[in-house]
Amino acid sequence: MREDLSRKKIGVLLGGLSSEREVSLKTGGAVLGALLDRGFDAVRLDAGPDLAAGLRAEGIEVVFNALHGRFGEDGTVQGLLEVMGIPYTGSGVLASALGMDKVMSKKVFAFHGIPLAPYRVVTEPEAAGALPSWFPFGFPVVVKPARQGSSIGVSLVETWDGLAPALRQALVYDTEAIVEAYVRGREVQVAILGTRALGAIEIVPHRAFYDYQAKYEGASEHVYPARLSPETTRIVHDLALAAHRALDCRVYSRVDLIVDADGRPFVLEVNTLPGMTDRSLFPEIARGAGISFGELVEAILLLSVLPREAQEAREARTTIGGEDAVESILRAARGKTGR
Repeated sequence: MREDLSRKKIGVLLGGLSSEREVSLKTGGAVLGALLDRGFDAVRLDAGPDLAAGLRAEGIEVVFNALHGRFGEDGTVQGLLEVMGIPYTGSGVLASALGMDKVMSKKVFAFHGIPLAPYRVVTEPEAAGALPSWFPFGFPVVVKPARQGSSIGVSLVETWDGLAPALRQALVYDTEAIVEAYVRGREVQVAILGTRALGAIEIVPHRAFYDYQAKYEGASEHVYPARLSPETTRIVHDLALAAHRALDCRVYSRVDLIVDADGRPFVLEVNTLPGMTDRSLFPEIARGAGISFGELVEAILLLSVLPREAQEAREARTTIGGEDAVESILRAARGKTGR
């Protein structure tokens, strides 16, 4: 399988048109470097309005999707690639769209009995007339755009007086905002690869809230493994896998949760295309699980383009050649580096 891929031209999609462009450029640059280091024929491709023409002109046969935000991880690019018949990494159209839309994903999670913090959706026309009675869960709250990533447009609001400006900020990026009860506790993130939870990492922000600066400018500390009891760790892993499966995600994702003071976890969201920058948590968790960045990139690529029969076997948690698919892929990737 690896030999077949090494003869194909791989396009690393990066940049794009969303407000998360700069993060995507970093993710794409890191992924491209890893693919080249491991002997793949890979090129960068900035995803603009003429993406289809660019894919054809470059003769791209496989896509590693390193985009973030709208027009990259919301199902639109995935749909284009499906129509063009080009295999790509990560989740498909439906899971990508659901993962990007926090309102719809919360509805799916609720249907599956996955625990959530109380929340209220506020639309753009409603915002000016918001009333305290709309938020029976009280303050503080977190206000965020319904369809945005990288903590852009997100605010922690301590009192009613701060709600209106926070809604205005969130609604710059979307027509709907989510007002969610702020759960005090440990913020943890779980990396999913194939059918496995690789581990949970804890975020300790240097400020009251894990915002864009804390996420990308070093204003936080990461503790791996997360400081949870063995039982809570198991529950967190199981919930992360349940959320991943509820959205029908495939290959990989990062699931964000909060664990309150009583040890109760709540799922916040699923990121179907987690960042792969030098500050990103997904590769940091993988390192903690003994998987190098290069191995991780190759594993994502190989798991994404497995033949249909092997993919179906993987989803059913059966084995391929006596191993599950993730272990088989990682073994092949490590063999490339002599590990």
